[in-house]
Amino acid sequence: MSISLNTPAEKKKRKYFLIPTYFAVICYVLFLGFPFLWMFTTSLKSPIELLQLDQSFIPKGFYWQNYQDIMEKRGLINSAKNSTIIALVTTVITTIFAVPAGYAIARLRKVFSGAATGWILISQVFPVSLVIIPLFMAVRRVGLLDTIWGLILVYLVAALPFALWMLKGYVASIPMDLEEAGAMDGASSFQILRRIVFPLLLPGIVATALFTFLNSWNEFFFALVLIQSPEHETLPLTLARFMGSEGQVLLGPLAAGAFLATIPSLLIFGIMQRKLASGLLAGAVKG
Repeated sequence: MSISLNTPAEKKKRKYFLIPTYFAVICYVLFLGFPFLWMFTTSLKSPIELLQLDQSFIPKGFYWQNYQDIMEKRGLINSAKNSTIIALVTTVITTIFAVPAGYAIARLRKVFSGAATGWILISQVFPVSLVIIPLFMAVRRVGLLDTIWGLILVYLVAALPFALWMLKGYVASIPMDLEEAGAMDGASSFQILRRIVFPLLLPGIVATALFTFLNSWNEFFFALVLIQSPEHETLPLTLARFMGSEGQVLLGPLAAGAFLATIPSLLIFGIMQRKLASGLLAGAVKG
């Protein structure tokens, strides 16, 4: 005897179950979004209001001068352009190299895979402070010091091991039986990669590209050491210079700049999240 799940009693139970679930999700979203909202409201406060001890969360007025200040006087637009170029180029080149290399590490002989995995792990062990001086001297020797392309080269070297490690795990999770079945059906190696492996690997590619972009967008230490000219500064460097006299932080412009610098990351994450979901569905259907 089958029991229907669409009876009024079952619908009522599901309704009562969904109410606390939605409430918990709303609380979690508010918890994560509160720093972003606080940053936005702070960017709309005047310097006088920011010096008051009894500040409210909602600003008393809309002080748009903070945004005008960072656009006209602080060079935020030029820094945003530099960060965009560096992050996009780093992400594209890293993904192009990491996809075939990650597939090769996961599928080729164990000796090669073990050596490559060991190289990846060793490259992640050394702290940045230990390699920054040799890295600085190497970049200066090749004539790329204080250039955007020099910073891109360093970001590529730093991002590639992590990207390989991520994609290696995604490739290893794809059953070899799918590729063997495609070969038995007469598909060539390129057709197997394009029609079977790539759709299943697409979520991993999207996740890897997302992490690479965010790390390049938010990176500060390498840029601080390798960039010296204001016209080549990235967004983290520009935001770090919002200091007034005697080390006083310009909180209003800093909040405005940080708010604008966060928006591209949220947009990229929202767009790539849809691609991630569509890639999962495509891989499930074609697999």
